[in-house]
Amino acid sequence: MQQSSIIILGIESSCDDTSAAIIKDGKILANIIANQQVHEAYGGVVPELASRAHQQNIVPVVDEAIKQAKINKKEISAVAFTNGPGLLGSLLVGSSFAKAFSLAMNIPLIEINHMQGHILAHFIEEENTTKKQPHFPFLCLTVSGGHTQIVKVTDYFKMEVLGETIDDAAGEAFDKVAKMLNLPYPGGPILDKYAQLGNSSNYKFTHPKVFNLNYSFSGLKTGVLYFLKNELQKNKNFIQENLYDICASVQKTIVDILLINLNKAIKQTGIKDIAIAGGVSANSELRKRLTNLSSDYNIFIPKMEYCTDNAAMIAIAGYYKYLQQDFASQNVTPNARMKV
Repeated sequence: MQQSSIIILGIESSCDDTSAAIIKDGKILANIIANQQVHEAYGGVVPELASRAHQQNIVPVVDEAIKQAKINKKEISAVAFTNGPGLLGSLLVGSSFAKAFSLAMNIPLIEINHMQGHILAHFIEEENTTKKQPHFPFLCLTVSGGHTQIVKVTDYFKMEVLGETIDDAAGEAFDKVAKMLNLPYPGGPILDKYAQLGNSSNYKFTHPKVFNLNYSFSGLKTGVLYFLKNELQKNKNFIQENLYDICASVQKTIVDILLINLNKAIKQTGIKDIAIAGGVSANSELRKRLTNLSSDYNIFIPKMEYCTDNAAMIAIAGYYKYLQQDFASQNVTPNARMKV
C-alpha cells in the first residue's frame, strides 16, 4: 500500500545545537532546538563538551519534535541527518542516532550536507502560509561561523561554489572581534545589537585584497586587534567609551566585504534571484543592506529560526532527497570537512 504522505525526521548535530524537526510533504510540523549553555564559560565551543551534551539532548529533542508534530513515529518515512561538515564528535552522535532509528523503524536513511541544508531552508513551507521561493538558478551567500561562500544553485542538489573564504569565516570574525571587546559568548549577536546603537562611520578598517570572488577575514581581525591595542595605550577606557561605534564600524566593514563580492557575482552571472543563508544571515545590517540592494533583484531572506543551525533545514533537504530516492547505507560515516 502506497504511503499518502512523506514524513521526514531531521536530525542536526553539527556543532553545539541539538535539533530535531518533522516535515510532512514539505511543510514544517515541528522544529525543536536544544542550546548548550556549557560553552559560555569557555568563550567558545569545546568539542568534547558539545558531543557529550548532544548525547544527553538528542532523545528528548526527538521525542518532543514527534509530540509537537502530533504524529506517531511509525508514520515517519525516513530519517535525515547532518553528515558534515562540522565537529566530528558532534556529527557522530547525530549520525549514530539516525542509523539506529532507521534500523529500528526499517525506514530509509538520508545523509545531508549541512551547508546545502542552509541553502534549502528557503524551500521550507509553513502551514496556512505562502511565501516566495527562489527560482533556479539563484545565488546564495552562505555565511556562518565556519563558512563564507557564494554558491550558484541550479537545482536542489546541483550547487557550484563561485567564491569562498581562503582563511577565516565572517561569523568567526564577528565572534573574535566580540571577544576582543570583552563581550560575552556568543559575541556575534551582541555585537550586532550594540552596532545598531553606534555610528558606523567613526572608524575605518581596511578591506583585504583577494582575487576572484574569494573572501579573507583574518587580516581584518588582526587590524582590529592592533587598532584596539593602539587606542587602549592612549586611553585605557577606550573600548567602554566607544563600544557602540566600534561595533558599528566593524559590522559595516564585514558586511561591505560580503556584499562587494556578491555584487560582482551578480554582474558576472546575470542571475536575479539572490538569497542568504547560515547563522550570519540573521545579522541585522546584512539583512537591511541586502533588502535595499536593488529593485531589479528578487531577494530571499530566511526567517530567523532557519538562519542558525536547525533540523528543519536538514528535514527539507531530506524531503527532496527522498523524492529522488537518494538514500544512504548503514556504512555511511561522518565527514567533518565535507564540501558543498
